Amino acid sequence: MCQALLFPETMNARSKIQIMSVVGARPNFMKIAPLVEAIDAHNRSASSLGASPIEHRLVHTGQHYDKRMSKSFFEALSIPRPDIDLEIGSGTHAEQVGQTMIAFEKVVREWTPDWVVVVGDVNATCACSITAKKEHVKVAHIEAGLRSFDLEMPEEINRMVTDRLSDLLFTTDELADQNLRNEGVSEDRIQRVGNVMIDTLERHREAAARLSLSDVLVSNALLSDRAVPTVNGRFSVLTMHRPSNVDDPAILGPLVDLLIEEVAGDMPLVWPIHPRTRKNLNEFGLWERVQDCANIILLEPVGYVEMLHLNLNASMMLTDSGGLQEECCVLGTPCLTLRWNTERPVTLTEHGGASTLVGNDVDRIRAAYRQRRDEGRRMHRPDMWDGNSATRIVEILVATGDDRIQRR
Repeated sequence: MCQALLFPETMNARSKIQIMSVVGARPNFMKIAPLVEAIDAHNRSASSLGASPIEHRLVHTGQHYDKRMSKSFFEALSIPRPDIDLEIGSGTHAEQVGQTMIAFEKVVREWTPDWVVVVGDVNATCACSITAKKEHVKVAHIEAGLRSFDLEMPEEINRMVTDRLSDLLFTTDELADQNLRNEGVSEDRIQRVGNVMIDTLERHREAAARLSLSDVLVSNALLSDRAVPTVNGRFSVLTMHRPSNVDDPAILGPLVDLLIEEVAGDMPLVWPIHPRTRKNLNEFGLWERVQDCANIILLEPVGYVEMLHLNLNASMMLTDSGGLQEECCVLGTPCLTLRWNTERPVTLTEHGGASTLVGNDVDRIRAAYRQRRDEGRRMHRPDMWDGNSATRIVEILVATGDDRIQRR
């Protein structure tokens, strides 16, 4: 049951551009934070510039339902408390989409915004796009045009549906633009603005750099009864949560062997462990083997700034996270992407980035690790990944919104 709506009665509401943005899961928080900041900056200068102010409402669908972790991300990224939390929680994909649509419909009808802004590719992104269009509200999609071309990924379905319905498609790079063109999207709907994830990275880079590695490791240590080893010099970082990597013991077992024997045998391996992965390690009888490896440093899931500190200092990243692929690209951290495909090909070495696709084949991972472990950093910043993407988004939404206000 969602909490009471917090939208005030405003006599002159329609002299403003009304934007409702949606977050559903932790990856969305890093993407919405710079948008919130850019809207605030616009409103501070709107009157002096003669521009229409923005009335903004933030909706959290609650698809990610760990309240402790959600709260920590909102606080760390300076995101204001959501105006409404739909509290959808866990469930199958169909349950999450259906329940989100039912709850979000009430919100849209209450406020009738000019724009619904969705980010990324989670179930909330798809559900809220469908609902907004059925209510005749325009939709803008941040991170449009990304394609893995793997229809077995639920996220790919969410991307395709959302892009098909969106009125404005805010893309990260030329490859995303071309994907949309190939699908017949008109040029006037495609707006390349860069990557909002890099806006967040640049805002928090200095704070992350000021952290102490020892403090990050000790304060987030998973095993309270074991001393955290001192890390001086090279270390690697692992994140792994996708079902393709952690739900099958025939895949996860050999990966654990490789991590212990190859990676942790070479340098300390820092592993902020996802709850799903930890649960499966226990169920498959692999947990004690991981715990017993002295060179694996197990952490609770860490906050954004702490993870950025690890990425800034790591010699190697092993991950199945798309967001970390993007950060490694800009930071230059050699990255082994534990997936067979990626919707972010601009981050791959063949496009100048830092990532190598290795899937979950241990021989392929081992070969790539040995090839790249001494490579050093090779930073690559795609066009418009400059920390100003959210500002561009707000400028476009304001320009479009001003046109609509004038036609009222």
